[in-house]
Amino acid sequence: MKWLDELSLRERRLVMGLGAVVVGLLFLLVPYGVSSMTRARRASNQELRDAISRVQSSKGTVQAKKQQREAIAARYAKKAPKLAGFIEQTAKEQKIEVPESQDKPEVPIGKRYVERATTVRLRRVAGLPLLKFLEKIEGSGYPVAITRLNLRRRSGDKDSYDVELGVSAYDRADTSGSAAPAASASAGGKP
Repeated sequence: MKWLDELSLRERRLVMGLGAVVVGLLFLLVPYGVSSMTRARRASNQELRDAISRVQSSKGTVQAKKQQREAIAARYAKKAPKLAGFIEQTAKEQKIEVPESQDKPEVPIGKRYVERATTVRLRRVAGLPLLKFLEKIEGSGYPVAITRLNLRRRSGDKDSYDVELGVSAYDRADTSGSAAPAASASAGGKP
């Protein structure tokens, strides 16, 4: 350090003081910098932990939605039988006579589903067999729904009704071949 020896005593003291200030600043700034970097990493790690915990807690919701989708797919995998025959067979089990039924044309619902509907008129039906009949239709396991129910009590009889019943079956349209006809959801009920 030849240049230090060439300096005067006063200049040497100033250089030494400046060096002490720089070393002091290094001792203060380095821990502060490390501390701020550590705080930033901790905050980043905490955000990651929170995101992971949200993902872990939503696993149940995702699993429930997956099961619901599978249940819907399983329900539509089993195509509903011809409605008139299905209704007549179910009515015979409850000793109800079906004097009149009328099939309606298929109605596309969106791109994936088709609705088939049948209207049935029943006369002089007792209350309990009617309820069992309706329950049997709804609980058949097929994608079938009662979409219309009009009950009229017969005058003179206590437990006798005339019934107009609309039953719809929803089938998944075959999307592997040609494209299914598109229709708005307002063209029919929802499956």
